[in-house]
This record gives sequence, structure tokens and C-alpha cells, in this order.
Amino acid sequence: MTIADSIRYTVVAEFDEAAVAEEWTAWLRAGHLADVIEAGAIDAEVVAIDHEDGHAIEREVRYRFADRASLDRYVREHAPRLRAEGLALFPPERGVRYRRSIGEAVIELPSRSSRA
Repeated sequence: MTIADSIRYTVVAEFDEAAVAEEWTAWLRAGHLADVIEAGAIDAEVVAIDHEDGHAIEREVRYRFADRASLDRYVREHAPRLRAEGLALFPPERGVRYRRSIGEAVIELPSRSSRA
């Protein structure tokens, strides 16, 4: 498997309040990201999205899975429980909206340090 063969699973959360976004990010750091990795992801990263208007507050969580079968197993066996935990803490009533996407990486260049 090369990095470009892997499957990306992305969750975007948009928040009405910065304090809720910070609480959500702390929850990810405190264990949720590790739980998803334990359930099959190779790695994870959280990106704070910049917006020109300065008003939208978004976090993008990017998980990488080795292949579609690994992602499918995660979605079938682990995602319902992990999503329920997150929604119990951060429901839409707290001003949180979620989007998910799945895609296959088609091009990825290695970092400069790994090319040296």
C-alpha cells in the first residue's frame, strides 16, 4: 500500500461559538482520535479552517485508512458508538453542524525530509 492508495475519511464540524469548538477539540485530543485509530484508522489530524470573513468556526478532522475494507469495518463496527458519544456531548442544539466525506487519495507527494 502506498499513501496515495489509502482512503480518507473526513469530518467537518462547524460551530456557532468558539468556546464549544475549543471544548470539542479538547475532547478529540483527550481520546476520541485515539479511539478511531484503535478502531482501524492509520492516523488522524485536526485542522482549524481559516475563513476570510473571520466568522465561521470550522474544524476538519482527517482520518486515513489503509483501504476501503478497513474503513467499511470501522463504519460498521465502531462508528455508531463513537458518533453517539460525540453527539451526546456536542449535539446540534449546542450550535454544532457536521459533514462527512470519504475519498481515495490519487496523488500525494512525500515530504521533503523523506525525499532526501
